[in-house]
Amino acid sequence: MDLAASAIADPVRRDILALLRHQCLPAGQIAARFAISRPAVSRHLRVLRESGLVRDELAGRQRFYSLDPRGFAELTAWLTQLLAPPAWQQRLDALETEVHRTRRERRRDASSGEEHTA
Repeated sequence: MDLAASAIADPVRRDILALLRHQCLPAGQIAARFAISRPAVSRHLRVLRESGLVRDELAGRQRFYSLDPRGFAELTAWLTQLLAPPAWQQRLDALETEVHRTRRERRRDASSGEEHTA
């Protein structure tokens, strides 16, 4: 997780990840989208690859990069755990839903003339 978090700390690497979100791209096309040198982009791609966030595939003379969702799993799990509402909040939400449902049923029963005893 530390490698992934460190890798996404850099804004250029985050931009590269965003580029790869929907498509696989060759290194040259990735580098062409940045105002930094090709070797600098290559170093960013190496960091992303070594952190497990992207994978590369050699096709002829081009190296294609794509996201590797497995590299995000541990970081995603940690963030989800960190941001998940506490268990008591889920219980309060369920109680609120039940109260609204009960009120709605009582209003419906009252408007139809039925008597509701509980």
